[in-house]
This record gives sequence, structure tokens and C-alpha cells, in this order.
Amino acid sequence: MSMGFFAVFDDIAMLLDDAAAMSKVATKKTVGILGDDLAVNAEKASGFSASRELPVLWAITKGSFKNKLIILPIAFLLSAFASWIIVPILMLGGVYLAYEGAEKILEYFTHHDIEAKKEELGSKSEEEILKIEKAKVKNAILTDFILSIEIVIMALGTVLEQSLPIQIIAVTVVAFLATVGVYGIVALIVRMDDFGFKLIEIDNGNNGLKTTLGKILVNALPKVIKWLTVVGTIAMLLVAGGIFVHNVHQIHDALHVVPNIVGELIVGLLIGGVAVGVHSLYKKIVS
Repeated sequence: MSMGFFAVFDDIAMLLDDAAAMSKVATKKTVGILGDDLAVNAEKASGFSASRELPVLWAITKGSFKNKLIILPIAFLLSAFASWIIVPILMLGGVYLAYEGAEKILEYFTHHDIEAKKEELGSKSEEEILKIEKAKVKNAILTDFILSIEIVIMALGTVLEQSLPIQIIAVTVVAFLATVGVYGIVALIVRMDDFGFKLIEIDNGNNGLKTTLGKILVNALPKVIKWLTVVGTIAMLLVAGGIFVHNVHQIHDALHVVPNIVGELIVGLLIGGVAVGVHSLYKKIVS
């Protein structure tokens, strides 16, 4: 009886060892999309007032955890019973990401619209600003949902030959580490200026190393956010383009003469441009 009891523990230990090994493999395979996820979500989590940055980021993080709780069981069920539908779902998500990226580029070339929005935001009441903030959080969580699908599917693809328990453990570990890691780093980025001001305060008016470092952090934050906005936009287009390049053979064959990253960016831009055009046309028809 006791031997059977310890044998069960031995089996569990072996299962966890295998799951840990496969989790490392899956993490390595998804490191690229995790980098994109960081850039996109850092850009999405910025642009709020200093007092609201952490509450907003926490709201997005909770939304990201909920996304994983929805996606993971569905992904395992689809992988087992309807694997054919995974690619169409990924492609729909790719269209959304391409639209987001193309819209960002369009906004960049229409500065007057952005300035008008800033002036309009400054004249709004606190209740109206919180409503706008809520909409931005909702948009960020939706974008996280699309990227989470990509992360989960890519991680699942690395362990498909393993047993179901190992698949569940390995992919779940990757999915939740992605949320903790990405949003933990995003939190550090958006609070960089506060840490800088704290260093300056600790130096108590002296122009020492703490003050110098603090000023560097304060001055660097706007540049980092601007850089992440650019990287996040490119990342969305690359992820979107990559979904189509890797899953539509005609597109892959047509772009085999150019580097992968260039081909994915071209496809992302084209799909995003079409999506923005269709959305604009729809709004004109409806209005």
C-alpha cells in the first residue's frame, strides 16, 4: 500500500519535471511575441495622468488574467476537437491588430486631430475623463486578448506531441508568466519618472549622483514612451502580417524573395490599410 502511495508521488514528480522542461521550450519559442506584447501593452498603458497610471495598469492586468482564463480552456478544447478553426481565429485577430497599427500611423500623419483631442480632453469633467479612460482600458484589454491568443497558440504548438497534462501545465505556465512579466515591466516603465523625482528628493538639493540619475530617468520617460509607441505600432503590424504570412501559402510564396520581417510588415500594412478603409466607409454609410 505504502509503495503504491510513493509511486503516485514519483509519477507526479516526473510529470512536473517534464512539464517544467516543456515550459522552458515553450517560453523560448514565444519570446518574440512576448517582446511584441511588451511593446504594445507599454504603449497602451501610457498616456494617463500620473495618479491614474497604476490603477489603470492594474485594471488592464486583471483583464489580461481574465483573458488567459477564457483562452486557455478554449484553446485546449479546440486543439483536441476542432483544430481546423484555430487558424481562422488567429487571422481575424491579425486583422484587428493590423487595423490598430494602421490607425496609429494614420493618426501620426493627422497631428491636428490629435491636438484637437488633447484640447477637448482638457476641457472635460472628471467623470467624462474617467469614461474615456475606461474606454482606453477596454481597448487595451481587447488588444491583450488578441496577443494572448497568439501566445497561447504558439506555446501550444511546441507541446502538441506531449500528453494532455503536460500541455495544460506548460502552456498555462507560459501564459501566466507572460502576464506577470510583461505588466511588471510595464509598471516599472510608467513609474520611471516618479522614481527619478524620488532620487532627486533624497539628494536634498545636492547635485550628486542621485540627482543626476533622477534627472536622466525623468527626462528619459517621454522618449521611452514615444519609442515604445513606435515599436508597439510596428509590433502589431508584424504580428498581424506574420499570422497571414505563416498561414496563407500564397502570401508566403509571393514574399519568399524578401526578408521575413519585411514581408510581414508589408502584409500587416496592407491588411491594416484595407481594414481602416473599410471601417471609415462603414462609418460614413452608417452616419
